[in-house]
Amino acid sequence: MTTANPGPAPVRILLCDDHAVVRAGLRALLGSAPGIEVVAEAGAGEEAIALAERLRPDVVLMDLQLGSGINGIEATRRITAGGPPAPHVLVLTTYDTDADITRAIEAGATGYLLKAERPEELFSAIHDAAEGRTALSPPVAGRVMAQLRRPRPALTDRELDILEQLARGLGNREIARALFISEATVKTHLGRIYDKLGVDTRAGAVAVAKEQRLLP
Repeated sequence: MTTANPGPAPVRILLCDDHAVVRAGLRALLGSAPGIEVVAEAGAGEEAIALAERLRPDVVLMDLQLGSGINGIEATRRITAGGPPAPHVLVLTTYDTDADITRAIEAGATGYLLKAERPEELFSAIHDAAEGRTALSPPVAGRVMAQLRRPRPALTDRELDILEQLARGLGNREIARALFISEATVKTHLGRIYDKLGVDTRAGAVAVAKEQRLLP
């Protein structure tokens, strides 16, 4: 008597979204998809981290904005940094800014999808993510390619030093002390940094520098 081949095991999914209605909709949608099984759901980043550690799903479907507590970026970073085999994280969000995409990918996300995607695209992306293959919505892929093609601003070593101090939240006087230069020199360098990055505020300079991967 031969035993029927049971076929490949389904992709085990952990849902993380702070809206219960969204989670219910996703659970119902994924329940209709062949080869996909929702094993748990979380309404907060901390809960997702704990469930991912305990259940070891294949893929965590992660929203970025999670209300109170840590956001989806930090939850992604902690989940993907876990001991092997760490789950793959597939971001599913309404946000498609360059900064969000860059931060999610740098945090370890395998893919980045928008909630406007068709169900078939979501199912395919989940299977890709489970295999460790990158899955990006077409608009997101376009933004990633545009970022790669965009030339980085050419900052001097001193300007990069000052940017690093800005990212730490230091004021001009503190930066001057840390780098053993005058406040006037700091202001001169800041003006050049703003011009090169196309910004007019300290926060803007730090944000653009991170998007352009000029800062660690």
